[in-house]
Amino acid sequence: MAEPGCETSSEESLSTEEPTAADPMSPKQKQPRRGGRRRGRGCHRLVCRRPRPCPDSFATYFARVLKHVHEGLSLSQEAVSIMDSFIKDIFERIAEEASRLARFTKRSTITTRVIQTAVRLVLPGEIGKHALSEAIKAVIRFYRCK
Repeated sequence: MAEPGCETSSEESLSTEEPTAADPMSPKQKQPRRGGRRRGRGCHRLVCRRPRPCPDSFATYFARVLKHVHEGLSLSQEAVSIMDSFIKDIFERIAEEASRLARFTKRSTITTRVIQTAVRLVLPGEIGKHALSEAIKAVIRFYRCK
């Protein structure tokens, strides 16, 4: 059953009119250019585009880090999901602690020093020290490349 306003008779669909100015195939109208640079990256067809991971997921980083540590290993989807939840939880804990520390000191900005203190408080013992040393190395590497 057709919706109201969408009815077409068989005579209308078989009409043989000359192309009008509104017709997209009219030679008077400008046709889209075929050559030139394509926008976007990679393949231009919608068929071969890979689905992008969620922007709030750390899945791509797990693969990169694992490649540096163990070349031939990979993670299952379930392992990636568990790791993603773990990282989000730790990040949330550190952010909450940093926010609390900033409020206690009556500051409106969370600085690197506040983040370092929050990491020391959230992550126990040796793991907190290792996390801070790795973070400092990463920041130094980042600024060296810039």
